[in-house]
Amino acid sequence: MENINLTHHFLVAMPAMENSFFSKTVTYICEHNEQGALGLVINRPMDLSLAGLFRQLGIASKDTSDNESTVLFGGPVQVDCGFVLHQPVGKWQSTLTINQKLGLTTSLDILKAIANAEGPDQILVALGYAGWAAGQIEHEMAQNAWLSVPASLDIIFDLPSEARLQAAMELLGVDYTRLSNDIGHA
Repeated sequence: MENINLTHHFLVAMPAMENSFFSKTVTYICEHNEQGALGLVINRPMDLSLAGLFRQLGIASKDTSDNESTVLFGGPVQVDCGFVLHQPVGKWQSTLTINQKLGLTTSLDILKAIANAEGPDQILVALGYAGWAAGQIEHEMAQNAWLSVPASLDIIFDLPSEARLQAAMELLGVDYTRLSNDIGHA
């Protein structure tokens, strides 16, 4: 499993991870390099709307229907920090450019722009992220913990969070309910 780059891929948790935080999750990998990997779980909604997040942060917002979208629990690392996955990349204070279409921003300026209906065209807002040390994700994949598939922007931005696991599995041509905890060797 050397020399793989899972940037802009989905990781789907295998059934063996059923007793972990990542049970039945789809994680979008924003960055994967020799130092490790960073991703956002895209199918774990929190009991918090974008409007509620704005209120907590003291950000005045225009009354738009977009502000009722749900904030996601992006992962168990830095759960007090907000992460905005967005298209287009734009020019924000603290943005990781994932590819020509997508950025991941952690600065407050993007949230203020979103609150004023001046933000990016498509957004996904999460608190926390999923992180892996160097070589950890490759080791976990070798242990049958994850399936990977190139990501789809339609799944990220156009589907409700509860439909994302099934849609990611359809990209693989696999029925999640038929997956097994057992590892086989031929």
